[in-house]
Amino acid sequence: MTEEEETELKAQLEQLRQEHRDLDAAIEALQAAPGADLLQVQRLKKRKLHLRDRISFIEDQLTPDIIA
Repeated sequence: MTEEEETELKAQLEQLRQEHRDLDAAIEALQAAPGADLLQVQRLKKRKLHLRDRISFIEDQLTPDIIA
């Protein structure tokens, strides 16, 4: 992996982490509101899980394989 690719992945990783935090705050706010739209909360949680998977994938790419 080139240094440029690594820098790009790190930037993408930070963006995904920020979006994950934003979704977490949005989910909390929706759940705290009376008459919360449960379908919307469910969609946000699904998006959050997708982001978590993508974050894990990028972290795995950035971590070098160590053969024990």
